[in-house]
Amino acid sequence: MACIQIPTTLLAQVDSAVGGKTAINYPGAKNSVGSFHQPCAVFIDVAMLDTLPEREFRAGLAEVIKYGVLVGGDFLRQLEHVLLDKQALPLLIAQCCRIKAGIIQQDERESTGQRALLNLGHTFAHALEAVTHYERWLHGEAVAIGLYCAARLSHALGYLSLAAVNQVDALLELAGLPRRIPSDISLSAMYELMYQDKKVQKNKLRFILIKKLGECYVDASVSEQDMMHVLADAVSFA
Repeated sequence: MACIQIPTTLLAQVDSAVGGKTAINYPGAKNSVGSFHQPCAVFIDVAMLDTLPEREFRAGLAEVIKYGVLVGGDFLRQLEHVLLDKQALPLLIAQCCRIKAGIIQQDERESTGQRALLNLGHTFAHALEAVTHYERWLHGEAVAIGLYCAARLSHALGYLSLAAVNQVDALLELAGLPRRIPSDISLSAMYELMYQDKKVQKNKLRFILIKKLGECYVDASVSEQDMMHVLADAVSFA
């Protein structure tokens, strides 16, 4: 069946409308039951974003920041200046679509691991959404916290510099997004829920981690001790 995507949120325009995934959520896991079916076209009308509540708009910025971390370079530097400039939105959206399309062309069905990089921050985010029964955060808000956790974990494992962690944190703060795990969240429950993520293979958690801004990779060797330490570091007691 031919289909055309007409995304009406910023998050959909920069991310989910591109790539051909048709998965749905069910109580056991998020975005895991479905198939791949590429749309014939994706029509994006930036004027639709004027109809969004401010919270929904900001949630979409988390995926924009994700692409900045994935590719680094000029795009990341540009974000620091134009992230909240709505005049720059058409260019930012086009660049995000271009980045994702390039990754999809290399690995349409997530068979080589390249497409998995698009899940940066999402293992944390999906667990956060599940542990709160999908009632507390918009997806982009959970992704924002997940991006910070991924940066902290990358630093804890000796890859990402503290300056780069702070740069990611500053971008998320600029976008007005949550960046910390609230203190009432059970970290042990969150860790258990990570094992229901679609990136688990052979009972091993795979995280998308950051060697440096613009260079990410898949890591299946993170210990429970390292993970729990990083989760505790990411908790806000405010």
